[in-house]
Amino acid sequence: MGVNPRPSHCAEAAVLAIDAGNSKTDVALIGADGSVLGAARGGGFEPPVVGVAAAVDVLEQAVREAAGAARVRVARVSACLANADFPQEEAELAAELARRGWTGRPEHVDVRNDTFALLRAGVERPCGVAVVCGAGTNCVGMRPDGRTARFPAVGQLSGDWGGGGGLAREALWFAARAEDGRGEETALARELPAHFGLESMYALIEAVHFGRLAPHRIHELAPVLFAVAAAGDAVAGALVERQAAEVVAMAVTALAKLDLLDEPADVVLGGSVLAARHPRLDAGVRTRLAARAPKATARVVTAPPVLGAALLGLDALGAPVRALARLREEYGADGADGADEP
Repeated sequence: MGVNPRPSHCAEAAVLAIDAGNSKTDVALIGADGSVLGAARGGGFEPPVVGVAAAVDVLEQAVREAAGAARVRVARVSACLANADFPQEEAELAAELARRGWTGRPEHVDVRNDTFALLRAGVERPCGVAVVCGAGTNCVGMRPDGRTARFPAVGQLSGDWGGGGGLAREALWFAARAEDGRGEETALARELPAHFGLESMYALIEAVHFGRLAPHRIHELAPVLFAVAAAGDAVAGALVERQAAEVVAMAVTALAKLDLLDEPADVVLGGSVLAARHPRLDAGVRTRLAARAPKATARVVTAPPVLGAALLGLDALGAPVRALARLREEYGADGADGADEP
């Protein structure tokens, strides 16, 4: 997690911070001074698959590990959770977390979508917009006055496009049509099956169809797409450019909803696809953002999102600036919040 928890005999913590994604969960106990008293990593958080109670059981195991032998009392639970896409889901998850008794009062349990953790990890104050492009895409924004902007972000149903999974599926579509003659020629028709040691798209399609290749492995093809695009392939390049346009469309829409288009604002970029800093995608995002929101500053953030969850908890407690700064130091997020700019 990039942090060394400090052993403590104190059973008091200001914030229990949780960042839970589909593949892993990070938990941290934060002191009022911004020190990390305990930390742990747990499994993936998937309430749509296993149910709310079972999903929170995964969180509870990590919370117990972070607390160690101490019976820790916390002033605030700040949980940024995957699959918390609608207010109803946030309310259900908050009720289940409150039932676990990690803090004394239910109203001291805050549940948000996990993209808010990325945003807060990347800004000096709780203001700006974040776009995550990993397996899928999402975008949120916030202002210090409490206003937020967000999207349902449940895939094609809610108008989303791209992310690693979406890009891989699009690449397969174009490659299949190129091989059988229905579509434009592209090196994807050769490089995608070659990634799996196969000779043709027909062989790849057959392997997926008959279960010889697990469907989740299709996500491995996103880096192949970027490599083919970097080599000058027109079809692959067009997909990368579309992804850049989608990222900026989400960011600009959120900025407009928060009345931030006409003032300096941070646009935090994260997730495996954006964090990889593929040159064409990175340049495409920055060029389009400069044209549509010239006062915005794009920054790729690599600090762990649990830092953002912890900062949101300290914000709610009115923690002093020195506590926020110390917490950033604990996570090695120096300067502008662990942001990485060219």
